Amino acid sequence: MSFRTTDPQTSVAIIGPGRVGQALGRRLTIAGVRIGWVAARRLASARRAVRFIGSGQAITLDSADLANARVLLITTSDSALAEIAQALAKRRQNWRGAIVLHTSGAWPAGGRDSVFQPLRQRGASAASLHPLQTVPSARAGVLNLIGCYWAIEGDPLGVKLARAWVRSLRGSAFTLRSEHKPAYHAAAVVACAGVVTLMESSRRLLERCGVAPKRARQMLEGFVAETARNFAALGARRALTGPAVRSDWATIRKHLAALKGDAPDLVSLYEQLLHSMLRLSGGRPPRGAL
Repeated sequence: MSFRTTDPQTSVAIIGPGRVGQALGRRLTIAGVRIGWVAARRLASARRAVRFIGSGQAITLDSADLANARVLLITTSDSALAEIAQALAKRRQNWRGAIVLHTSGAWPAGGRDSVFQPLRQRGASAASLHPLQTVPSARAGVLNLIGCYWAIEGDPLGVKLARAWVRSLRGSAFTLRSEHKPAYHAAAVVACAGVVTLMESSRRLLERCGVAPKRARQMLEGFVAETARNFAALGARRALTGPAVRSDWATIRKHLAALKGDAPDLVSLYEQLLHSMLRLSGGRPPRGAL
């Protein structure tokens, strides 16, 4: 059985329409994918999502309509995936010909540890497509999901559909082995949430120096964006700057002294980052420096 993104017979059900589900649903609707149903625990939530997505019938998770969908796109929280999969598997004895997809970065859809094993055992093809992109809100996601990178893994039929959807979003797909999903997602968290956490730590220090919070965020936006461009263009070692690269231990000691006085909770973080910088640059601290 083959699927085309605009096939009118391919009825897609979106289950758990949060930020990613609504944004992806909206983009798929614009691309011509037929959204048949949008399911949430509460009907009011499903109706709000349908208004945002622009198509589909609002239903609850216990609706019998879910058993009629040829494609199930599950965009719930990671912790709900196994429960949803088990509940859906009980709706039909035979799921042959159906495709079930999720958007989790950490949980595999294929392989021995598939969170969709109950559905696969009844004939469904499973896959995952995870955007390597931040989606702080559904509205922001409608823009952010265009042209981004997507991690794809799973069974052949599900992967084929996921790739077709990514093409319709003008994105770039890369394939992961199912067992690599947790490490991949950890990498994404370090790069995204980790950077936000570091920027907030920097903003706090700037505030201690008299810089207003809004101004500090604006200053850091350009600073970090330029650093990211340097990393992409030059690689990590050449993009790395600062006193650790110059072996400027007098400055590093001043940093640590300032942190101990103004933000003692950041001392350990600074020291851990310093060790990583030294490994990256090939430098070594003098005896007793840390």
